[in-house]
Amino acid sequence: MNRTQPLVLGIESSCDETGVGIVRGTTLLTNTVSSSMDEHVRFGGVIPEIASRAHLDAFVPTLEQALAEAGVELADVDAIAVTSGPGLAGALMVGVCAAKALAVATGKPLYAINHLVAHVGVGLLDDREDGRKQELPENLGALLVSGGHTEILQINSITSDVVLLGSTIDDAAGEAYDKVARILGLGYPGGPAIDKMARTGNPKAIRFPRGLTQPKYMGTAEEPGPHRYDWSFSGLKTAVARCVEQFEARGEEIPVADIAAAFQEAVVDVISSKAVLACRERGIKDVLLGGGVAANSRLRELTGQRCASAGIRLHVPPLDLCTDNGAMVAALGAQLVMAGAEPSGIGFAPDSSMPVTSVTLPA
Repeated sequence: MNRTQPLVLGIESSCDETGVGIVRGTTLLTNTVSSSMDEHVRFGGVIPEIASRAHLDAFVPTLEQALAEAGVELADVDAIAVTSGPGLAGALMVGVCAAKALAVATGKPLYAINHLVAHVGVGLLDDREDGRKQELPENLGALLVSGGHTEILQINSITSDVVLLGSTIDDAAGEAYDKVARILGLGYPGGPAIDKMARTGNPKAIRFPRGLTQPKYMGTAEEPGPHRYDWSFSGLKTAVARCVEQFEARGEEIPVADIAAAFQEAVVDVISSKAVLACRERGIKDVLLGGGVAANSRLRELTGQRCASAGIRLHVPPLDLCTDNGAMVAALGAQLVMAGAEPSGIGFAPDSSMPVTSVTLPA
């Protein structure tokens, strides 16, 4: 197996995107994604059974398209990487079973990849053609914000040492966006809808709560509180619902744009402030922003401003690589191959609650 410039096929199926990506070393050859988002819109959220069936239908066409775009054959691939968790159990099973079938049919080594760490691995991809190994900055932080996860990580080694510094204790940020969008009648998915509506609203019109920012949760740098780097968005969602109810009870028109702007400001304010706090106290000078909510214009803006003020360099992958995709799985798989990591084999099972500290599953 080529361990210097490995050609790696990555498969992603943790939620509603069927992704197949191919990389050579740190060079992206193709990132092919088939989304079942439109099938979930009428339900206001992702339906696991529908997502699983969509993966079954989309996998072979997506794989064929990816191979054609990259100009390679399955026989050329050095290794296969697949998301093994976290994610929806049924959706993960489709991708894992497909990857195992390919591994058995081709005799290629298979790596079971952590979906969250893969969001960081995508930051290693570049446009160089020389195949030279790209390095992550030392003591890197990663802020992952998506529909299912909101976490701040410390990446000591992308292949073996990932530390969870803080996470949401209830709703993820993207989940809160979807729920608030439903309350405001903006439809699904909520993130883009609220982001667009917020641009015409006044974020200071209403003051919504910032969860887990009270002294009893924060503590001090010397004596940290129980949730110093953690987030909570369930109370914010409830506050928006109560606000809407009050306008309705008074028979007044609901200021949707102002509520959207104020809600969004509450989310990005607490996310960016706690992430920067964690980085400052841990001596982290580089932070990567990833996950689907990284596409949010206000989150990118405010996080960028606060990182700059704190002397922290913010790295944001291209938008199409922030959302779930196979390229990020292939990228992390390539890092494992280049680091000499052993394959996972085909005996592993997908883990819908796979901890972020597990980069890959051992054989």
